[in-house]
Amino acid sequence: MEPGAEHQQQLRSLRDFLLVYNRMTELCFRHCVSNLNYRLLTGREETCLESCAGKLVHANHRLMRAYVALMPSLVQRRASDYEASAAQASQISATEGPAAATPALPGAGGPGTAPDQLAAPGPGGPSQGAPGAGT
Repeated sequence: MEPGAEHQQQLRSLRDFLLVYNRMTELCFRHCVSNLNYRLLTGREETCLESCAGKLVHANHRLMRAYVALMPSLVQRRASDYEASAAQASQISATEGPAAATPALPGAGGPGTAPDQLAAPGPGGPSQGAPGAGT
């Protein structure tokens, strides 16, 4: 890994850590601190904050372990899906032959299209001359 990419990865990791830390701090503060009239936390608030932070850190570690355990199978499944879709696309392009490779001419309506179906409607629109149009 080149130094610039490694530095970017470190910055992303730091940002992710700070986001988790800030969310945890806000959640636990809202849950545990009820009185802002005093400069110091009460014993009950400190105990609540320690318990809350401990639970969230423990849950985060469990989630990360599960993610790390599942990641190889997810990568393998994604790679096999990509290979299957690439093989299917190559089969389709091989069976269609050179006729599918030539694009249709712009403005051509395809086989069976009459020239009047390709014409744009007149200035009065498609309802010109229709009953009840005022003429």
